[in-house]
Amino acid sequence: MSQPSPMITKDGRFAYEAAGDPGATPLIFLHGIGGAAEAWRQQLATFGDRFRVIAWDMPGYGGSAPLASVSIAALAEALQQFIEQLGVTKPILVGHSIGGMIVQKWLVQAPKLARAVVLAQTSPAFGKADGDWQKSFIAARLGPLDRGETMKSLAPSLVKELVGDDPDPRGMELARECMGSVPEASYRAMMLALVGFDQRSTLKDICVPTLLLSGSKDNNAPAPMMAKMATYIPSAKYIELAGVGHLANLERPDAFDRALSGFVDSVAAKHG
Repeated sequence: MSQPSPMITKDGRFAYEAAGDPGATPLIFLHGIGGAAEAWRQQLATFGDRFRVIAWDMPGYGGSAPLASVSIAALAEALQQFIEQLGVTKPILVGHSIGGMIVQKWLVQAPKLARAVVLAQTSPAFGKADGDWQKSFIAARLGPLDRGETMKSLAPSLVKELVGDDPDPRGMELARECMGSVPEASYRAMMLALVGFDQRSTLKDICVPTLLLSGSKDNNAPAPMMAKMATYIPSAKYIELAGVGHLANLERPDAFDRALSGFVDSVAAKHG
């Protein structure tokens, strides 16, 4: 197993980690608001023997340049530019949380460029900017920063709130490390970018094989909501991981990888 190497795209805008044969089917991982490319290291190891595995640092994270103005649409455009910089064709995209929202938005602009997509612990909508739930969600997350906390000081409690039963200790250490190193400006911008996101009307237009992956203990992207979301996507498969919170790939990496393997291997086999 080769260690992932930190890399930068030719235009210098995007940092990423990669593993596997450059000629193999591309498998691209997109992390959530509290993540980073390194959150996917176990997946790079698991899938690097048969895929070209790539995990980006979202704009404003790690070594990736921040966007001038952050929105899900701007992030989807950045994803398209990232894919073009890599020179990959027909990738399988795995988007976790906000990463899954970016993938949904990107699919509207590029409906047939992906071989398949995995929407992991994500939502088709965040709702109205002035909704009470949305206001309290944002206040709960940005309030402590307004009061002088830092991402590093908040990381242990933020991660604890996100996870389910018996999470993997090493995964939790990595989750805290990723969360603690998110630049505060990026965290704030991404939280605000969620507000008003709504792709419910375009789910029916997703025309590539799709896996929806949920955790039964996920409060951010509740399993019943994701199960319902799957019914609107023509070629969707739905898997729920029991006892898992919002950080499946870090909480239960082996269960996450097994769920993913069955899907991505069958997609890659069909395309030869």
